[in-house]
Amino acid sequence: MTIAEDLARFVVKASYDDLSDAARIALKIRILDSLGCAIGALGGEPVKLVRDQLEDFGGTGHCGLIGGGRTAPDRAAFYNSALVRYLDFNDSYLARNETCHPSDNLGAVLAACEYSKAGGKDLLCALAVAYQVQCRLSDEAPVRAHGFDHTTQGSYAVAAGVSKALDLDVSRTINAIALCGTAFNALRVTRTGALSHWKGLAYPNTAFACTHAAFLAMRGITGPPEVFEGNKGFQDAISGPFTINWAEENLERVTRTIIKKFNAEIHSQTTLEGILELQAEHGFSGQDVVRIDIDTFDVAYNIIGGGEEGDKTIVRTKEEADHSLQYMVAVAVLDGQVMPEQYKPERIQRQDVQDLLKKIFVRPDASFSQRFPNEMPCRLRVILRNGRMLKIEKKDYEGFHTNVLPWDKVVAKFHALSKRHIDPDLQLEIIETVRNLELVEVEYLIWLLERVHVGT
Repeated sequence: MTIAEDLARFVVKASYDDLSDAARIALKIRILDSLGCAIGALGGEPVKLVRDQLEDFGGTGHCGLIGGGRTAPDRAAFYNSALVRYLDFNDSYLARNETCHPSDNLGAVLAACEYSKAGGKDLLCALAVAYQVQCRLSDEAPVRAHGFDHTTQGSYAVAAGVSKALDLDVSRTINAIALCGTAFNALRVTRTGALSHWKGLAYPNTAFACTHAAFLAMRGITGPPEVFEGNKGFQDAISGPFTINWAEENLERVTRTIIKKFNAEIHSQTTLEGILELQAEHGFSGQDVVRIDIDTFDVAYNIIGGGEEGDKTIVRTKEEADHSLQYMVAVAVLDGQVMPEQYKPERIQRQDVQDLLKKIFVRPDASFSQRFPNEMPCRLRVILRNGRMLKIEKKDYEGFHTNVLPWDKVVAKFHALSKRHIDPDLQLEIIETVRNLELVEVEYLIWLLERVHVGT
């Protein structure tokens, strides 16, 4: 049996009844969180550009778009995924050598579920499958060190989730996995150096392409069945050898994913909570700060602290700002929060934050690196003009899997992100629909999302 067949059998066998109560709650929390991120992203610059392309190209109208309009399933997967991802405020999963955002799969799974007229239970199961596949491949087959992006494992996750939503048999699911895994292997340069719109659109593009490929598999198009272990396959060319016994896998990995408390790159969350706790306790301002030293784990240092992925004190755009620990800590001190408004061009370019971020120094701590990813530890030292030194050390934040963000706080986040685009009655209806997702059809949820106002 090939690895693709083993994985396909796992996908086909998966059932809503396999989900624990904890997993069902976790999935609903992440759906609501993702929809809040998506609605809050309406009006974003690259989102508008994607919308222009969809309107120019048209589509069959099978699937609804958040904010109104209908198009083909693969294009709906692209647009709705772009909305979920644009703010960089959706969930994450931490493996030792890989970080991914499993809710990036929601747009594709929603489109496939709407196309197949699936119910809420089907959506929860298909999304759980996508989460499990992406997270476990991130655990066992990391690709970042080889120069590839985490969207590479995402191609298998989208294939699995869409195949489940379309209720494909084992043979067609194998072909969906083979087509997606062969064709969509993305480069890590997306997230290094000078960052661009593609940072937020790379996974939506994977959602688009892999939804398209899964539909081709549904119609009988075949792909190389030895995509994992074959000559010049995934293991040979990219990941190296790994083992996952898909026959023994469950659907519980979603409970290990984490929610963002701040609109900031995931590895910054503990540090941001720490600096705001210090400020609340001691009442200092940005003008009082002489220097801030941050000790963190190696992954955070390399991705957002100025390590192997480039200087993070050069911040000109949203994409660079939300991947600069120096910027995010500086703006947190100055504004008392890190939300979408902290990434407006006029905020990024102001001299106060540009000056303060250059007083922030990040370095890796070997002991913290050993504790990651089971913890997200950090240590902060703030030196003030009056000579005082303030210190705090933390191991996690509210939203980490050891310090779970409860439903009511996710609802509050949803309200905060969606209030510009949605009236209170529709907000409540979307919240209650997600809360009771098992009892509704996916078409109804999409109907509600189509009624959100795009606005500005």
